[in-house]
Amino acid sequence: MREFSPQAAPVSVDVPLISNQDVYMNIAMIKEYHENMPRQEAERLAVHSLGRIGFEHIAYKRNPSLTFEERFGVMLLRAAMVKDAMILIHKPFELIPHLQDIQMITSMLETIDDLYVSCHIYDYKWMQEKYGEL
Repeated sequence: MREFSPQAAPVSVDVPLISNQDVYMNIAMIKEYHENMPRQEAERLAVHSLGRIGFEHIAYKRNPSLTFEERFGVMLLRAAMVKDAMILIHKPFELIPHLQDIQMITSMLETIDDLYVSCHIYDYKWMQEKYGEL
């Protein structure tokens, strides 16, 4: 029997980052408000998590100054901060329109695979060729 109940954690254009907050705060607030983690500890965790995917340099930037890849990474980490996260990525090529395939996304997911329980990607059938052999 499972000891946990996965919690839906969306990554979607319908769940945007908070534009007037720094990147680290968009990530840290999940731990701060859902698990009562002290602010400084949550900030350290967020900055460390950004470093894991090579984005520590954007920790103190805001949403409007991010590239599509950076914004996706922040949204992914924010979702992964949910306890027992079941990450739900909705139409990733809408989030990063110039991507030719799913490789960058799967690489990020593999890098942080200890932070979430499962990940499900939802997209249109006609986008199937971009996914290759998942």
